[in-house]
Amino acid sequence: MRSGRKRQTGDHAKRAVAAAAVIGVALALAACGGKGKPPTLAQQTNVTTIGVNSYLWRASLETMQFMPLSQVDSAGGVIIADWYQNPSVPNERVKVTVAILDSALRADAVQVSAQREINEGGRWVAAPVRAGTVQRLEEIILEKARVLRQADLARN
Repeated sequence: MRSGRKRQTGDHAKRAVAAAAVIGVALALAACGGKGKPPTLAQQTNVTTIGVNSYLWRASLETMQFMPLSQVDSAGGVIIADWYQNPSVPNERVKVTVAILDSALRADAVQVSAQREINEGGRWVAAPVRAGTVQRLEEIILEKARVLRQADLARN
């Protein structure tokens, strides 16, 4: 008996795997009962094949775990956070995007971009990102990736 569904190939299959991972993470987070600290997004994501450097990918997820994530694409190497408001600075919000550009663990293989808005009279208005913010996020990701790689090498 033949199924009426078409077979997913190429980009469609990659999108389906990424979407399934995101849905699985969302369901796992929703099911947290409050006992202990829930596992981080980086710990929950179990993707067997990714199109970018795995150390940079894991380090990026760990670095971004405090922000709500709106898109996570391991095949394309893109993590897009939703707007994040620090509770201690309620009139400011930021949105961060991380792109992993290569399969090698190199400084130029990770690119971070950020947007910042401030609340002026009930309206969110674009504001410049503080100097060094993007560079500092890239440095944090690279350092975490190096530590992850060193840990893997020490185990082998």
